[in-house]
Amino acid sequence: MLKKIILMSAYDINPYKGSESGTGWNFVLQAASYNRVIAITRKNNKPNIEKYIEEFGIEISNITFHYYDLPYYLRFWKRGARGSSIYFYLWQMFMPLFVKNNNIRFDLAHNVNFHADAFPSFLWILRKPVIWGPINHNEKIPKEYINFKKEYLKDRLKWIVKFINWNYDPFMYLAKKKSDLIIGGNSSVQKRLGIAESKFIQLTQVASNKPYKGLGKMSSHQFNVLMVGRFLTIKSFDLGIYSFDNFWSELEREERKNVKLTIIGQGPMESYLEEIVAGLASKENIEFIAWVDKDKIDAFYKMASVFLFPSHEGAGMVVIEALSNGLPVICFNNVGPGEFVDDSCAIKIAYSNYEKSISDYSTAILKLYLDKNLHCKLSNGALDIFEKKYTWDCKGLALKNIYNELDKKSTNV
Repeated sequence: MLKKIILMSAYDINPYKGSESGTGWNFVLQAASYNRVIAITRKNNKPNIEKYIEEFGIEISNITFHYYDLPYYLRFWKRGARGSSIYFYLWQMFMPLFVKNNNIRFDLAHNVNFHADAFPSFLWILRKPVIWGPINHNEKIPKEYINFKKEYLKDRLKWIVKFINWNYDPFMYLAKKKSDLIIGGNSSVQKRLGIAESKFIQLTQVASNKPYKGLGKMSSHQFNVLMVGRFLTIKSFDLGIYSFDNFWSELEREERKNVKLTIIGQGPMESYLEEIVAGLASKENIEFIAWVDKDKIDAFYKMASVFLFPSHEGAGMVVIEALSNGLPVICFNNVGPGEFVDDSCAIKIAYSNYEKSISDYSTAILKLYLDKNLHCKLSNGALDIFEKKYTWDCKGLALKNIYNELDKKSTNV
């Protein structure tokens, strides 16, 4: 089969970062393993892309990068994250004009990121087969897990804005109607956007490269619980901290010195979390570490025994990184990380209320601490599910199949 030319719209690409930036880079790289790719991204991404390609000798014979931004009078007001959502909307809206003005020829178009499904794609304007996604969103944080009224109001305001965009933006209606295939990062995307079964596929945007050396294994002398992420309300780091403290209190005095909670991250809730820890009996067993660069994070996964992720978000790249290092995961049974893992590699906690969840998470940690066989089983299961579903090569093969299927449909029309 002849290689197709894929036009990939990737607003955010930075090979040196994870999350959204890293996903943009890896989707482009993986798509180019089987087809030719024309990637359109922002101009400020160019230095990092070119530096990374030169530094690591990346083969890009199948990739052509185009760097596009709106004129100054449409972006002078944007400062970092401030105004990024509005700017992205406009960037998407006018990008097809850039494609036409530069006479860029392609076979099918793929809108890769942002992942936020409250912002429509405009690639359908180019009148070629269109793939939109993976797109995603965070569901409402359950009220029982929000400790501040301000944070509750902020979360519900965000939900109202998303609801309006999903249901009343005419361009959202057109994006859903005109896209040939919509990829959802979790099952709630189809439900919230009302996407027909015939044009929806579920494929998470999260994946990881294999760790360079070794596996995450439980030390016979030290039991390390690890949490990683931004210190935000949606992550529920406070719940994780209280759960560890409960677990610690269940141990015999001599055993307590052999357990530790490591928390890696930064964010607006940092001082609040530090205050919680300062008042706990287990405070000497809890360590905060400022954010660690992507190329150094695996060292912390390797020293860990269990990965604790009490987040309510709709994704979670760090969960995949944990699996790649053979770490059993403890998370909520939700449409985010709860859909990434199964009983072969994780203990999933049902939603209930704040106090019961602390108890449930604590019990799960204790269970893995006491039962070495269970820990070993879930550790092996973590490596297995990662190899089968969450390497970037797996994502590349999935993209190849998606493009081929869409090409068949287009040919038969």
